[in-house]
Amino acid sequence: MLFRFCLYGFLKNQEYFDPFLILALREKGLSFFTIGLLIAFREVCVNILEIPTGAIADVFGRRKSMIFGFAAYIVSFTLFGFASNLALLFGAMWFYAIGDAFRSGTHKSMIFTWLRLNGRESERTKIYGLTRSWSKIGSAVSVVLASVFVFVSSRYTDIFFYAIIPYVLSIVNMLGYPRELDGEREDISVRGAFLHVVESVKASAKAGPLRGLVVESMGFEGYFSMAKEYLQPVLKATALTAAAGWAFASGLAEPQQVALLVAPIYGVLHLMSAFASRNAFRLSGWANGDDAAARWMWIAFTTLFAVVAVAGWFGWNAALIVGFVLLYTLQNAWRPALVARINAAGDDSQAATVLSIENQAQRTVTMIAAPAMGLIIDTVIARGVGHPFWPLGIAGTVIGIGFVLRSLKRAASPELSTT
Repeated sequence: MLFRFCLYGFLKNQEYFDPFLILALREKGLSFFTIGLLIAFREVCVNILEIPTGAIADVFGRRKSMIFGFAAYIVSFTLFGFASNLALLFGAMWFYAIGDAFRSGTHKSMIFTWLRLNGRESERTKIYGLTRSWSKIGSAVSVVLASVFVFVSSRYTDIFFYAIIPYVLSIVNMLGYPRELDGEREDISVRGAFLHVVESVKASAKAGPLRGLVVESMGFEGYFSMAKEYLQPVLKATALTAAAGWAFASGLAEPQQVALLVAPIYGVLHLMSAFASRNAFRLSGWANGDDAAARWMWIAFTTLFAVVAVAGWFGWNAALIVGFVLLYTLQNAWRPALVARINAAGDDSQAATVLSIENQAQRTVTMIAAPAMGLIIDTVIARGVGHPFWPLGIAGTVIGIGFVLRSLKRAASPELSTT
């Protein structure tokens, strides 16, 4: 089963469209505002579907839910590839959201069930770390393959069709999972699940530390999830400028020129992210605690977005790329520290529910920020106010300053952390 678990992580991360999604949508003639609306729509759909899909997995079994999720992804990729109008693109996002909702968290529970059934519960961290490492390897391989596919086809859109292949293989892999990994099925109504979550939200809202951590996640991860997508157009602008000096690349089509830059940049990004995630505990040790480490990460967040603001205004694309790569790395150190802080602040029996609430809260920010920032950047481009992407940095800097001040205030007055 360990082979199948690792294979799942590797195949699941063969998202060839990921480093080219914005460029593929721009290739279809969409504005940044419209792309923002599509991203917001996806986040809304995942939020709506996350609770009922969990109940469906409990009733019908995890394997069937996972297979259904992968089938939804395949429909989504097909629609993305063929879509020639906005309605089909929204349909593609809807099916992608279904896939995300059915897959999210389900496979982790299958791993932990297998460990329990085999008396290996003490190996949770080791086994999960192993499977996660194969997911990161999958991401690195995916970027290289995606760049090759774009280079060969000279089109961004075709990568959606290539992504179907590993997801079909994922279904085949899932069919080999034993039935006992479905877990104990429960007769849970959608209404009962909804009422349970409502009560959990109320409990989290009343608990000062948990409420504060959810708000922090909204500021950090909610905004970052939107901002990170703009690395793609920055890489495109950089590649097209650099290609003029590349004798071997000057005659290539635009997507081919971009592919030459995407592979090494995203490859380094994924490797640095893996290193940051694996060593996040060292930062907490250096800072004497997860809370203090989070404060330093907020300072880094603010500094890096200030760099993005300045570089974005002057059009210093190399500095923008470095800023985005470091922000990706920072986010992968932030996530383990945040989960540890939530676990320490709350009741262990409610940890999964609180993390679900936190995840939905950050998606809400992304849902609002994506179309708003897209509209702002479209306006900046239309009016020629500096280079396009400085508003990303300004908004991130303001958010960061607010949380740095909040963190310093709480450090000076520890009693605030309990309110």
